[in-house]
Amino acid sequence: MRNRTKTILAFFAVAITGLVLRAAEPASRPARENVKLPGLVINFRKRCVDVDASICLDRGALELIACTKGSKEHESIVAIQARAVHIHASLLMLGANPGNPAMQKPVNKQRTRWVHLPPAGDPVEVFLVFKNKKGKLVERPVSDFVAPCEGGSEKPGGDKKEVRLPHTFLFVGSLLRSSRSGERTYMSEVSGNVISISTFGDELLCLPGVHGQQDGSLAWRIDATELPKVGTKVTLRLRLKRRVASTTRPKSKK
Repeated sequence: MRNRTKTILAFFAVAITGLVLRAAEPASRPARENVKLPGLVINFRKRCVDVDASICLDRGALELIACTKGSKEHESIVAIQARAVHIHASLLMLGANPGNPAMQKPVNKQRTRWVHLPPAGDPVEVFLVFKNKKGKLVERPVSDFVAPCEGGSEKPGGDKKEVRLPHTFLFVGSLLRSSRSGERTYMSEVSGNVISISTFGDELLCLPGVHGQQDGSLAWRIDATELPKVGTKVTLRLRLKRRVASTTRPKSKK
């Protein structure tokens, strides 16, 4: 995993020289001025990334929370203006650690045995910021605009209790793929998968675990009750979730 992180950092250092190198600075340093990249602002004091976005769908099933503009607006709540690679770099600059998307990894040189790796990465809370009907700027967790599809509100095992999509996602960090010429491509920018509900394997942020309709997972739809109209410009806010230190001491072994 460390080698993967080093590779990604090197890629970003070339892509955004001068800015990404600041990711190595301790997150505990005094608050710095906001940094702007095309389509986003990094707020060091609030430890969040504000991404320019627009509502692109108000009904139907969802596979994504956010996609890149011109890609998967038919199954995503918002389309973003910024590049996915810039969002990744911004989270690094705030001190977040990327993990990995869900993937298969060979366990022998012959590549005849594989192990399934679940998605991993630091937790990031996802919000939409917009003006409500009274003209007041509000911040709402993205889960407020998602509901289970009809007939999909049961938990595994037949529990009838209503379930709710979490608004905390994992910073899995997509994938870097090399071409024959040696050029590296950040795959989230190719697919458009930025923040996913279903598992694609190349997204930037995703839910914990593996999700897909084929494995009996819940299907989700838009709840547009309080969602701004399609075309409305909003802010997609990504805030690093603070880890709560455990106060429970480990039991001593006898």
